[in-house]
Amino acid sequence: MTRIPRRRGVKAAALLASLGLALSACSGDGGGGGGSDLTAPGPEVLDDLDEAVQVEFWHSMDATNGQVLDGLIDEFNAQNEGRVQVTGSFQGQYDEALASHRAAIQQGDTAEMIMIFDLGTQFMIDSAQTVPAQSFLDVDDYDTSSIEDALLNYFTVGGELRSFPFNNSTPLMYVNRDAFEEAGLDPDSPPTDLAGIREAAEELTVRDDDGTVVQYGFGASVYGWFIEQFMARAATPYCDASNGRDGRASEVLFDDPKIVELVEWWDQMIEDELAVQIGRNTDDGQAAFTSGRAAMTLESTGSLGGFIEQSDFEVGAGYFPLIGADDPGGSVIGGASLWINGEGHTPEEIRGSWEFVQFLLTPESQSVWHAGTGYLAVNTEGYDGPEASERAEEFPQFSVAADQLADSVINENTAGCMMGVMSEARVAAEEGWETALTSETSAEEAMANAAASVSRTIEEYNASVED
Repeated sequence: MTRIPRRRGVKAAALLASLGLALSACSGDGGGGGGSDLTAPGPEVLDDLDEAVQVEFWHSMDATNGQVLDGLIDEFNAQNEGRVQVTGSFQGQYDEALASHRAAIQQGDTAEMIMIFDLGTQFMIDSAQTVPAQSFLDVDDYDTSSIEDALLNYFTVGGELRSFPFNNSTPLMYVNRDAFEEAGLDPDSPPTDLAGIREAAEELTVRDDDGTVVQYGFGASVYGWFIEQFMARAATPYCDASNGRDGRASEVLFDDPKIVELVEWWDQMIEDELAVQIGRNTDDGQAAFTSGRAAMTLESTGSLGGFIEQSDFEVGAGYFPLIGADDPGGSVIGGASLWINGEGHTPEEIRGSWEFVQFLLTPESQSVWHAGTGYLAVNTEGYDGPEASERAEEFPQFSVAADQLADSVINENTAGCMMGVMSEARVAAEEGWETALTSETSAEEAMANAAASVSRTIEEYNASVED
């Protein structure tokens, strides 16, 4: 099943830092800065073609996901024979695809379309190679009313949609329904905040006759994406300048008291043997849950299908928890979006790419995509399609993800931080968090040190993209 890439953070961090230092164009305007003057051509450029326009699409979907995407590409090509032909090209994981794109920019030979993960959004804007998504919407008066608001929120920078959401996910709370019932807990009402998780964990933790814990109440990986989620749900910005939406971010804020509270809670749960210590490897976190070692965990929506297939117990799902019961809630998305390159491409190629994007965003395509991969349906009407409906009937847990996103508050906090070195910031947050759990360093000091460690990289990146 699908999930956003794991444990590639260090490589991606170094990559994004080097990308930033290599940039020479784009100003530090408000709303994240950067961008391009490229505009979308109208539909008339595809009139009276002598041969089909060729569109190369670089993506990061392999295995089952790649097969589903290939099927959609084939369907589009069949519908547009002699007009537009799309060729999909797998470029490796997200960070590898971004590295390939950087090399292509330097060589002046980019693909017509590329899939880029969420953490690369600011770099893509700063690179000034793409036609802003907003330009396509404007030239066609394209109706986005059925596109999920939370997804539009994330990829809108400076008041304009910069790329097209496509393969996106959000994290959930997963529970072992069998363990809940055995403990006398209601699996249909999983905990909604940290206090509730601890209370449930006290009932769910099971020891053998020797006092050794054989089932922990809770266990999840130390994954930086989760900090971003907790902060968004607490209406706390991850970086300054309104999460980088009112100007270039100059510092990260994950040493906020709310996150210190989270890390202290996590450390106490481990010390009290109510939570298993996982570490930063998310595969280990998933295995702890599917093996029954942890009765509750946190993971991406893309992991639900795998959890159901790999577990010997019934899997339940609930909203990602709040730090405190009074936190307002919300959700930050993960995954990737679609960018259409303009620099070095003909109007026909640019328009052909947009025709393909429109096809991918139809309810029909989104029903197939959601059902086949587990990613969210970008077009919410896709959930009503036959494929998606059949999947929902078989696995009703999937509706939790859509409901959580639909219930999300739309503001700069849930939009997520827009920053050129966001990947490095995520890794730093993980390192601070892990330090607090595995050493005598306090949560407050560990997170403060981690936040400070990112400052120089942010400064260097911002300097590299100023006029």
